[in-house]
Amino acid sequence: MADLNCDMGESFSLYNMGNDAELMPYIDQANVACGFHASDPNHMRTTIEMAVAHSVRIGAHVSLPDLAGFGRREMKIEEEEMLNIVLYQIGALDAFCKQAGTVLSHIKPHGALYGMAARQEPIARAIASASRIYGLPVMGVAGTLHETVYEAEAAGFIAEFFADLDYRDEYGPVITREHEAVDPVLAAERVRRAVVDGVLLTVEGRSLPVRAETVCIHSDTPNSRDIAGAVSAVLARIRTA
Repeated sequence: MADLNCDMGESFSLYNMGNDAELMPYIDQANVACGFHASDPNHMRTTIEMAVAHSVRIGAHVSLPDLAGFGRREMKIEEEEMLNIVLYQIGALDAFCKQAGTVLSHIKPHGALYGMAARQEPIARAIASASRIYGLPVMGVAGTLHETVYEAEAAGFIAEFFADLDYRDEYGPVITREHEAVDPVLAAERVRRAVVDGVLLTVEGRSLPVRAETVCIHSDTPNSRDIAGAVSAVLARIRTA
């Protein structure tokens, strides 16, 4: 049955991003920024320690090297360099996990890298290579290169659905530079439909099949705590139905 994950740990230096402390009680997995699109060593350690205190599993939220653009701008990078970029980030987060007496549970690409890996096989292969090295499954969108490449070449694939993002006909979540507030009731109904019925509604108005083994919310969505509460509640009802 689907669980709830959250992209978080994205504060940097004195600048705060997201509602991490408020979201921890609701989630099962924390995708922690590794310093390339957001975060820094202090915030990485703090986020991991919060996750451990709430028994939340930890994943490496790896990104393109684009701190100024929050990792939401595409870049042209060759496969070997992309592998090195991903390995560097996983290694950094893994060190803080060891310090906290815990382990990583998964890998999740962030932002533009997530979208690139869905369409560009060399990028997906680079992420899969890092996955094999660390023995960690990768989150992605079913029906894209995430599924075909990660299942064939990675340590495992976890089909993900976004509660607080729209979808296009080509199965792609609509990734924007900034997340806007989302109606929690709408988000919860999206999740129920995806998990129970296996269907998503695109912005073009089509109903498409979807697989949702984990559901994502973003800590930087303005009303993320309300969304987390609504989505967590619907997932709990589905588990006990």
